[in-house]
Amino acid sequence: MNTQELIITWATPVFFLLIGIELAVARLRGRDAYASNDAINSIGLGAISQLVAVFTKLLTIGIYAWFANRFALFHLPADSVLVWVGALLAYDFCYYWLHRLGHEVNILWAAHVVHHQSERYNLSTALRQTGSGPLLGWIFYLPLAILGVPVQVFVVVALIDLLYQFWVHTEQIGQLGWFDRVFCSPSNHRAHHAVNDRYLDKNYGGILILWDRLFGTFVEEDAADPPAYGTRSPLRSWNPLWANAEVYWRSMQDAWHARRWRDKLLVWIKPPGWRPNDVAMRFPKPDFAMPVERYDPPMGVALKSYVLLQFALLLGMVTQFLGITEHADLATLLLYAAWLVAGLCVLGALMEGRRWAWWMEGLRMLAGAALPLASGRWFGVAHLDIRIALAFALVFGASALALPWLRVAATE
Repeated sequence: MNTQELIITWATPVFFLLIGIELAVARLRGRDAYASNDAINSIGLGAISQLVAVFTKLLTIGIYAWFANRFALFHLPADSVLVWVGALLAYDFCYYWLHRLGHEVNILWAAHVVHHQSERYNLSTALRQTGSGPLLGWIFYLPLAILGVPVQVFVVVALIDLLYQFWVHTEQIGQLGWFDRVFCSPSNHRAHHAVNDRYLDKNYGGILILWDRLFGTFVEEDAADPPAYGTRSPLRSWNPLWANAEVYWRSMQDAWHARRWRDKLLVWIKPPGWRPNDVAMRFPKPDFAMPVERYDPPMGVALKSYVLLQFALLLGMVTQFLGITEHADLATLLLYAAWLVAGLCVLGALMEGRRWAWWMEGLRMLAGAALPLASGRWFGVAHLDIRIALAFALVFGASALALPWLRVAATE
C-alpha cells in the first residue's frame, strides 16, 4: 500500500464519522439530507475509483515521474517550505483547468460526470469519484513535472487538494463571508453542483475560488434560487458501471450515427450536450426541465437493512484489497476487483428492484460461503484460518437463506 492509499485508508473512518455527524445535524434541523440508496451508490463509486487507482498508477504517477526525470527545467528541493506551498498553489491552478475543461469538453465530462450524478448534496457526494478520470487527467499536471516539482511533493499536494474538497460537499454549512470570496467553500461548491441556469458551469476551484474570480467563472449562491442537484441528463440508476459508462456510451452512439466524419470527432471535443444536427433530428432528446422529484425506487426496511449490511462487508473487503496490493499478483488483484465491482452492481440492481438481481445475489452469497470453506483461501490469503472460513460460511450462508424471505417481503 503506497502513501496515498495508506492516508486515504486511515482517513476513511474520519469520513464516515463526519457523515454521521452531518446526518445527525440534518435530522435535528428537520432536513432530508440523506437517502440510503443514493449514499450507497456514491460511496460505492468512490470505492471503485480506489480499486481502479491501483491499476492506473502508471498514468497518475508513473508518467509524471518519467517527465520529471527527463524534462524538468529545475531541480526543486523536496525539503523547502516554499516548494511545498508553490507546488500546492500550482497544483490547484492545474486542477482548476482540468475541472473547467471537464465541464467544457465532452470526453472529459464523460469521466467527471460521475461526481455530479447524485441528486442530493452531502458528504457522501464528495466520495463519489470517477473510475475513468486517470485516462486523461494526468495530462493537466505535466507542467508541474516540467517545473521540477518532486514526485513525492506532487503526490502529497494532490492528496491535500483532494482531501480539502471533502468538507465542502454539505448543505449544513451556510455562507461564510470573506472565506467564500477566497476559498472554495460549501456555498461556492453547492452552486457548482447545481443544474440551475444561473449556476451552470461555474466555481471550478479546488481549494481557491480566486481562480474563478480571475477567469470569470465565479457565481455566488443565491438563496432566492436554491441549487437543484444532479445532471441535465439524469442517470436514474444505481448501477456503478453504468454511472461510469453512461456518457461514453451515449457519445459513441451519437458518433456512430453521425454521417460526417468531422462530426464523429466533434462529438468528443465539443461541450457536453452538443449533438450533430442530423443526429439530433433523427434521434431527438427531450429538452431539459428542472427536476421535480429525485430518483428513488421504493425499498422496504428489511431489504434496506440487508443491502446496508452487504455494502458494509464489501467496504471491508475493499480495505483488505488495498492492503494486499503490494504483494498480491496482478491476476489475483484483477479477480478480486471484479468480485467487488460485481457485488456493488448486484446491490445496485437490488435497490432498483431488478428481478434478476435476486438470483445473482443468491449466487454471490453461495460462492462467498462455499469457496473459502472448500479451498481454504481468499483473495490474497493463501492459507485462510478455518475460523475465518467458517465465519464466511455463516455470514454468506445466512444471507443466502434470508433472500427468499426478503424477496417475499419486498413484493408485499
